[in-house]
Amino acid sequence: QVQLQQSGPGLVKPSQTLSLTCTVSSGSITTNAYYWSWIRQPPGKGLEWIGYITHSDSTYYSPSLKSRTSISRDTSKNQFTLQLDSVTPEDTAIYFCATLNWRLWFLDYWGQGTQVTVSS
Repeated sequence: QVQLQQSGPGLVKPSQTLSLTCTVSSGSITTNAYYWSWIRQPPGKGLEWIGYITHSDSTYYSPSLKSRTSISRDTSKNQFTLQLDSVTPEDTAIYFCATLNWRLWFLDYWGQGTQVTVSS
């Protein structure tokens, strides 16, 4: 069973870059079984897809966030990272990493979630 552990700051100032890391254990980030994904949930709203990276380093980003988003992998550390540039208070949300089982199009495993608040 894959385990995902998130790390990163809970408070980011407006216009700065939000950076979160997801460390994978009990599995390898080089597997082709999953797309390594980021999702967020703003307060009082539903889940919002941010994007994912595949085992071949192809990426997909939500059109609404594409211009500010970068997802990358570090195979030596078994980690993948989200960077969201030029954040505003509207980016305040709980951020999750997750594995997307692309055969079933189902999110199998989730990180614990990180509350990120954008505020000066």
